[in-house]
Amino acid sequence: MAGTEGSLLRQFPLFLPQNRAKTVYEGFISAQGKDFHLRIVLPEDLQVKNARLLCSWQLKAILNGYHQIVQQRMQHSADLMSFMMELKMILYPAESPDCFVDFPVPFSISWTPQGSLISIHSQFLAALESLKAFWDVMDEIDEKTWVLEPEKPTRSATARRIALGNNASINIEVDPRHPTMLPECCFLGADHVVKPLGIKLSRNIHLWDPENSLLQNLKDVLEIDFPARGILEKSDFTMDCGICYAYQLDGTIPDQVCGNPQCGQPFHQICLYEVKLKNNGKTFFFQLIQHRKYAYLKYMKKFVYSVVIPFCLNFFYQFISK
Repeated sequence: MAGTEGSLLRQFPLFLPQNRAKTVYEGFISAQGKDFHLRIVLPEDLQVKNARLLCSWQLKAILNGYHQIVQQRMQHSADLMSFMMELKMILYPAESPDCFVDFPVPFSISWTPQGSLISIHSQFLAALESLKAFWDVMDEIDEKTWVLEPEKPTRSATARRIALGNNASINIEVDPRHPTMLPECCFLGADHVVKPLGIKLSRNIHLWDPENSLLQNLKDVLEIDFPARGILEKSDFTMDCGICYAYQLDGTIPDQVCGNPQCGQPFHQICLYEVKLKNNGKTFFFQLIQHRKYAYLKYMKKFVYSVVIPFCLNFFYQFISK
């Protein structure tokens, strides 16, 4: 007990016991370069969690918004010395606090030894406001298009892979500081599908208007309408890989497409790479044969459902109606 009292006196020389039982302490605590009046009344068992804290109106103003934190520190402090150190950290942190945010840009705070959590909170709100335009742009894309990747974008995600149809997609990387400017664009899909889009992008780039939304600019420049969420399902754009017969593979989705206009089968890049290396290309040749077989079966299935079955049903109805 004597050691704790000595530490308390050294750390807070202007904060002294007011009675022999040492249940009442009163004095001053320094914060932000000033001294503020403080009085703490402890119960007979000296449990800080049941103490009463009385302070000047100036100190109350500084602690405004931190009442819950102060109460929490009182509940978990083992003694008065521990609580006073916690209170000092709230009022007068010695080092810049670590801040963890889900922002697309670094969040650097301006900090001085006289700083406070209120100052950090104000800087956080200012950073939020500066990123509002970016999040509005990304939210519109998420709400009005079919985003293939990422499946569950975080607020820090700056990239979107958007379905275009015909097993093609566009990957965009948006600048959080200038969200309505032309983003980095990469088309994914068969050449006969994506090359015309690349030509349109180069030809119409002068039409890009930063006053319009990014999504509207993409429509105007590419001369397309993105597949609508209200009409199509995501399954319409999520074909399995022609090699592993899976859509998701280690968190990636197919990003390579067969260039044959009659096929358009997508593949994972890693699947193509692996089968090409196996057995000096022999497995790759076998996989290509399997792929052609897969594409042929897919074509035949489509042919049967769209041509053969309707023809047979029509013939059957004509037969029974005679």
